[in-house]
Amino acid sequence: MIRLRDRSDQPAWNEFVTIYGPVIYGFARRRGLQDADAADAMQDVLRSVTSAIQKLDYDPRQGRFRGWLFTLTRNRVLTLLSSRNGKPRATGDSNVQSLLSAQPDRGGTLEDEWEVDYQRSLTAVVLEELQNEFNERIWSAFWQTAVEDRPVPEVARSLGMSAGSVYVAKSRVLARAREAVQRRLNEDLEANS
Repeated sequence: MIRLRDRSDQPAWNEFVTIYGPVIYGFARRRGLQDADAADAMQDVLRSVTSAIQKLDYDPRQGRFRGWLFTLTRNRVLTLLSSRNGKPRATGDSNVQSLLSAQPDRGGTLEDEWEVDYQRSLTAVVLEELQNEFNERIWSAFWQTAVEDRPVPEVARSLGMSAGSVYVAKSRVLARAREAVQRRLNEDLEANS
């Protein structure tokens, strides 16, 4: 978050958009916005972050950055849902709240859903970063078994590896991915404390 205050730090902004863009878009889509409206919501939220980050006087006692971003996104989605009903701005009335929460119960709150989406998006970014750390066969064994959920014997045959080697490859990449995701989450916590 601190790096985002420097508008010229393009790598920080690219990573921010890569991680949070899909989270914001997915949240908006699950609330019932059409593709174009969800994309607009995402752009609006990212634009708001760009203009607010310079002035944001962050106080970790009031919550995490992701919580602030969640609130910003939720409010933007509420505004768009309200405008669909002929209301120009979010009012927080029960109709809008009903629309916002009228989604299948995924067993948690909207904030829980937001956090899970964030962690998934972060994991995708981490996996992309890690790909170059492994040779092609190890990465392929991991990808085909862990992501594509193909059976180990089938993957082993296709890659000319033993089943044990496929399990080891998958385990190595997963362990490295867990470590990298946890490091990023810890950095997030430290930045917010």
